[in-house]
Parts: sequence; structure tokens; C-alpha cells
Amino acid sequence: MSGLIETEQVSKSFKSVQAVKDVGLYLKSGESVGLLGPNGAGKSTLIDMLSSLSKPTKGSIFFNGKPIFSQLKAFREKIGVVPQDLALYEELTARENLLFFGKAYKLNGALLHDRVSELLKMVELEERKNDQVKTYSGGMKRRLNLAIALIHKPDFLILDEPTVGIDPHSRRYLLDLIRTLQREEGKTILYTSHYMEEVEYLCDRIYILDRGSIIASGTNEEIKHILNQEWTYELLVNEKNEQLEDELHSIEAVKSVNQLERGYRVVSQDEGLFRSLLQVTESAGVEVQGIKVEEPTLEDVFLHLTGRSLRD
Repeated sequence: MSGLIETEQVSKSFKSVQAVKDVGLYLKSGESVGLLGPNGAGKSTLIDMLSSLSKPTKGSIFFNGKPIFSQLKAFREKIGVVPQDLALYEELTARENLLFFGKAYKLNGALLHDRVSELLKMVELEERKNDQVKTYSGGMKRRLNLAIALIHKPDFLILDEPTVGIDPHSRRYLLDLIRTLQREEGKTILYTSHYMEEVEYLCDRIYILDRGSIIASGTNEEIKHILNQEWTYELLVNEKNEQLEDELHSIEAVKSVNQLERGYRVVSQDEGLFRSLLQVTESAGVEVQGIKVEEPTLEDVFLHLTGRSLRD
């Protein structure tokens, strides 16, 4: 096996419904990988199997080259899971929650108390450590949820929608902390989110799951090339005229031209279309007021592949 985590032809069926179909993926040690898919794509079922909560109907999951279900205790000592639904005891304080989960991992004594103090500082909850969790904001609960997943210093983290329903400050803090865990501590991370920009910010590679199957994988740039690297130019001018529109259509590299309120939207596979745009506007006697260029986004590719937005 070439990765820290790897699946081979993993499938999961519930009676007549096949939720996951022949999924093959891998995560190398120290890598951050995004898992994207619309609701109902099979992400939760796949995560349950990757975190050893359920067994595949078919196929195998490997950790460091060995099947996870043949080394379950060792595997669970190396994995940390941040579930989408908060896994906290709200009547307990943050410190008590961390102590409880630490003891579940057989930590005790000074080692446990030092680790709890370290994590409370890491997630900026030191000042509220003795307050009941039920008094916390959504962002504070999400930060504590992450701290609990880190209590036993896992190598592999599964983060399932870890920023749902939190304020922008807490969201940014969590994202930066997750990035630090990967880049400075070498954590291997599988990250799911309904926020495309989070995945682009955090992840080295991405898998797109739809209807239980992996339909695309690669780096951000590799996946964007699925759209043949189309570029969109917003050409803003002081006036629109028929000659300019005809000349824009006549440029060989241009695929489409659409009118905007103050100009034209031009789609092309040529990243260097500026000179041609300036030439045709000058020829048409029109003054250019601005040119804005946009490359394909991950959201564009996702819509192209699945026909749905990520939040559908």
C-alpha cells in the first residue's frame, strides 16, 4: 500500500440501496485531502467506514499497509474524528470533557493534565475552561470538539463539516489551526465541507463523490482542467456597439460573447486574450474602462460534474 490510508474497491449496501460503490482513494502521510459531494452522495457512509464505525460490504481499507479491521485497537489509537454533530457533554466543563475523553484513551496523571492544558490553550478556551459547555457559543463548541479529537495525539484526522454554524472569527481560527496541524505537526487530514473555499484553502488534493462513486480526483488545478481551463473576461467599455460585438465573436480563441450592463462577458481558452481584446476595441473606436479575468473555480467544476451545487 502506498498511502497511510488507502481503500480498495470499497462498497457499502443497505438492503437494496448501494450507498458507496467501488471507491478507491488514498491519503499519504502528512497530506490534507478534501472529500466533496452533494447531500446524499455517500460521504457520511464512507466516513463511517474510514473511521472503523462500520465495515464495508465489499472491499478493504488499509492503514499503513494493513487492513484496519485486523488492527482495530492500534488504528483507533492513531485516528481522531471531528463529527458534524457535536460530541460533547454539555453539562460538563471544557476541562472535564477533555479529562473524560483523555481517560477513555487511557491517559492519566500529569501526562493527561498537561495535555488538557495544552489543548485548552491551543483552542483559546483557557479563560472559559471551568464553565459548562452549554454556556458556550457555537464557535467555542466547535473548537472544543476539535480539541477532544486531538487529546491522544492522533496521526490521522477526519474532519466532517467542522465549521458548520459558527461565526467568521471562529471559522477562520479553526481553518488556520487545522492548516498548522497538517503543515507543522504532519497530521494526515481528510476534510469534508459544504464550503468550497475551505477545501481550496486547506487541501492538497480533492476527491469528488457523487451517487456513491468517485467521479473526479486530483489537485485543485488538475480538477479545474476538467473544464479545459476556460477563462472568463469581463470587458468593461464606455459604449457597446454592433461592430465591437462582431469583432469579439471573430477572435479565433473566443468561445462565447454575452452582453453585460457595461460591456461584455467573453469566454476563451486563451489566458492571454488581453492584447486581442484591446485591438478589437480600438478598431471599433470604443474606450476600454477595465478588463477583469476569472479562471474556472472548483465550484464551476463541481456543478459541471454533478449538475448540483455543493449545498444541494
